[in-house]
Amino acid sequence: MKKLSIFLTALVLTATFTPAANAAEKPLTVPGCAKSTAKAHNPAKVKQPTAVAKKLAKTITFTTNCGPIVITLNPKAPQTVTNMAALANAGYFNKSLCHRLVTSGILVLQCGDPSASGGGSPTGWTKYADENLPAAGLNGYPTGTVAMANSGPGTNGSQFFLVFGPSQLENKYTIWGTITKGLDLLQKIGDVGAYKMQGDQAYYANDGYPIQTVEIVKASAK
Repeated sequence: MKKLSIFLTALVLTATFTPAANAAEKPLTVPGCAKSTAKAHNPAKVKQPTAVAKKLAKTITFTTNCGPIVITLNPKAPQTVTNMAALANAGYFNKSLCHRLVTSGILVLQCGDPSASGGGSPTGWTKYADENLPAAGLNGYPTGTVAMANSGPGTNGSQFFLVFGPSQLENKYTIWGTITKGLDLLQKIGDVGAYKMQGDQAYYANDGYPIQTVEIVKASAK
């Protein structure tokens, strides 16, 4: 999954989605989601781990404004798990916005970029290698997979995507976890859909910003 290359300002991110008058009626929010107060901001400085942790974290919990999303971590991606756990426990993901939702062809929510530009990564970090790539095939990233977003081989940082439905993806993205709680929530967010902007008018899109704003309020690994 390529990182989104278009910069999105905090104003657009926090704007209320108002579809064109001829858009079919559909819900614009997920019941139970709280209003987000997060805004795009520069990625924080977090010390990059220099080696795999002696004891790998087993789970990461992303507490969102819509409810918790719990990830069971995969030890077959030890450096990725080490790095993502370090970021989570340093508060890197706190009050950040998930900036991309894809609802056609692949079904994923992309998060992990505090700048919400699609190009953000931890300040000062060296990109790190891919791990645990699936074998070639048609279902390498089944529903519930958590994988790293990248812009080419060995360009991992902090961005990741959550697979909430059948998705055909090339085997180029590190698999580092599985969603064990919150999959139903992600599917509801997907049902509400995504949008893009044309001037000051929002319109429905298959690949864009989530209509239901998704904020990672807090992340923690253990």
